[in-house]
Amino acid sequence: MPSKASWGLKLATAAVILFLHFPVALIILYSMSEETGTFEFPPRSFTLRWFEVTWENESFRNALLLSLRVAGIATVMAIVLGTLAAAALYRSSFFGKDAVSLLIILPIALPGIVTGIALRSAMSLTEIDFSLWTIVVGHATFCIVTVYNNVIARFRRTSYSQIEASMDLGASSFQTFLYVVLPNIATALLAGAMLAFALSFDEIVVTTFTSASGDETLPIWILNKLTRPRDRPVTNVAAVFVIATTTIPILLAYRFTAGTSEE
Repeated sequence: MPSKASWGLKLATAAVILFLHFPVALIILYSMSEETGTFEFPPRSFTLRWFEVTWENESFRNALLLSLRVAGIATVMAIVLGTLAAAALYRSSFFGKDAVSLLIILPIALPGIVTGIALRSAMSLTEIDFSLWTIVVGHATFCIVTVYNNVIARFRRTSYSQIEASMDLGASSFQTFLYVVLPNIATALLAGAMLAFALSFDEIVVTTFTSASGDETLPIWILNKLTRPRDRPVTNVAAVFVIATTTIPILLAYRFTAGTSEE
């Protein structure tokens, strides 16, 4: 049986969690504050009117829509390419396999500014016009990693004998994938996709280097509003949208992968 954690360790853990989440709680609190421009703690009065004001802001809606479009397309690309990469490297043995694996996971390990500069330089050299699709490509470089890591981990816990049995019984490669492989990797694939969506939705550094002038995703819209003190209530509400949109997929991803580590 695992030993129980000491009270000191429990208190330290609680303190770290409080330190990490207290700023988030403040953002949510002040998104409902009646005050504008300056803030007092605790707020003297509360209102939900800033949510209505924010939603009626056309630039906010455009930024939110752009973020959702980019995150959705980047996630689809990550599902396809990440799954194919995992399937290609699973049980394969060839010279340079470790190098290929490293290249796949490298974008998420590198600082965002390095990835952003590299992508912008490559796109400028090839004279690619910056647009929605350049943002998508930039996001897909690190979104692929989340899908790849989840799927290849599930492949390694899946018995290859099931695939062999399917093929021995006359199933085609497509039928084997559809009826044997896909059910085994479905939850890992879904979890990786949700994490990819969350990462893409709140990405700001890579977006800054790969977006066209005038294209604002929601995180960039929030950043630009921070210099305007009277817009802080609206900025806080927009931040709440980001928090909700990124936290929910992460919690769902955890829910779908919980309890599968022992499989």
